[in-house]
Amino acid sequence: GTGAEAFVRQLAWRDFHHQVLAARPAAAHDDYRTQGDRWRSQRSAGREIEAWRAGRTGYPVVDAAMRQLRHEGWMHNRGRLLTASFLTKTLYVDWRVGARHFLDLLVDGDVANNQLNWQWMAGTGTDSRPNRVLNPVTQAKRYDPDGGYVRRWVPELAGLDAPAVHEPWKLPARERAAYDYPDPVVELAEGRDRFTRARGR
Repeated sequence: GTGAEAFVRQLAWRDFHHQVLAARPAAAHDDYRTQGDRWRSQRSAGREIEAWRAGRTGYPVVDAAMRQLRHEGWMHNRGRLLTASFLTKTLYVDWRVGARHFLDLLVDGDVANNQLNWQWMAGTGTDSRPNRVLNPVTQAKRYDPDGGYVRRWVPELAGLDAPAVHEPWKLPARERAAYDYPDPVVELAEGRDRFTRARGR
């Protein structure tokens, strides 16, 4: 069935990453295919990095996944892709920052799978497409259409129904003020433009 096929695909990815790392051990800490990235420094991006780690970026689905990771030591593959895309493409922070954080918290942490999946999302891995940027709002509406996942892990927004729970910054000012939840750390278009400029594409 489809569940079994999806499981086998994940096993195949895991085995592929182990083979890549066996052939290129340095890929555990170096770009497999460097793109000449000039990642934002910890100093310039420190506030955004801490917001990402704490699940306080202002993007509810990203924050829900990061809070689940901290609480359970696990998150669904879709959450891993979303949070990695957000850190490396939207915030333009070095993939190694995220990879270290994940390995600190994941109960299923695996160096080959973790590092090379991070590189795949950052665009420095075996498939280095720069246009692989996941929009957290679009993804939230597609994969969490009723907002149940967000409300579970971001209880500050439990009183909101979808689609407002995915874009609380769009609420009228008076209603918005009732929720103890941060505004987005960066506009998505601004983040994408910065990434595009940095990559020179």
